[in-house]
Amino acid sequence: MEKLIFKGCGTALATPFLNDSINYECLEKMIEFQIDQGVDSLIICGTTGENSTMTEEEKKEIIKLTVKIVNNRIPVIAGTGTNDTREVIKMNKYCEDIGVDGLLIVTPYYNKTTQKGLISHYGMIAEKTKLPIILYNVPSRTGMNIEPDICLELSKIKNIVAIKEASGNISQVAKIIAKCGKNLKVYSGNDDQIIPVLSLGGIGAISVFSNIEPKYVSQMIKMYNKKDTDIAKKMQLDSMELIENLFSEVNPIPIKFALNIYGYDFGIPRLPLIEMSIEKSLKLNQSISKFKNIKLENLKTKKFDNL
Repeated sequence: MEKLIFKGCGTALATPFLNDSINYECLEKMIEFQIDQGVDSLIICGTTGENSTMTEEEKKEIIKLTVKIVNNRIPVIAGTGTNDTREVIKMNKYCEDIGVDGLLIVTPYYNKTTQKGLISHYGMIAEKTKLPIILYNVPSRTGMNIEPDICLELSKIKNIVAIKEASGNISQVAKIIAKCGKNLKVYSGNDDQIIPVLSLGGIGAISVFSNIEPKYVSQMIKMYNKKDTDIAKKMQLDSMELIENLFSEVNPIPIKFALNIYGYDFGIPRLPLIEMSIEKSLKLNQSISKFKNIKLENLKTKKFDNL
């Protein structure tokens, strides 16, 4: 039986704040928007969701509310990774009890372990939960990389089903897919590499960009899977300038600025993250306007009707 949580576009959902509290009304509005626009999964309390500056109670409440609102319409995946194996296991138990569909677990950071230690860390976590696990490899944030050979070893564990690959190293993605085959699905963790990863055998993306353009990212992946590769490639290339500006400062600083422009009251990031600089926010605003004009031009072509 093939291991799979979702195929296509999963949105790494940002968290709306209001006076240093969670803006639950805005969160519900965003969840409904994402589902209506055709995303295939929601990833809550990940890096984009600022989980590192949320209390345990806030994380539990957001995860519980998301599961309730989604109501089994699409899979809900919770980001539960920390640098303390025991705390990950504890949060995973809570997620299992309230009906979460899968777990996104980042590599340990700061007290980063060895490659052998990763096997022990993830092995213990997998042993203590029935939920499927997506590994999260983002060396730029954690200071540690999951090597392809370690991916192979971890893929042998029954409920480790996929990896969010955000190393930016396309050669590494190719090696992981070559070594692991169907035993470890690969999601692009970089919005500028969605089509390249799909071309190597990836099955989708866990996307920041789809916070503001869920239908666009979903359709881009669907177009590729339907063999409309020229359209999919054009969509990827058309979005490159906007994606670049969405990562011109530390995520989720730019995406929260963009969400506010799109009419969602997401507030500002929590310290130590700060508001976007004026210079870069102007560039992001310009790239949003340019992208919207590109979409309008594409809509004149029947092939782009679904945008």
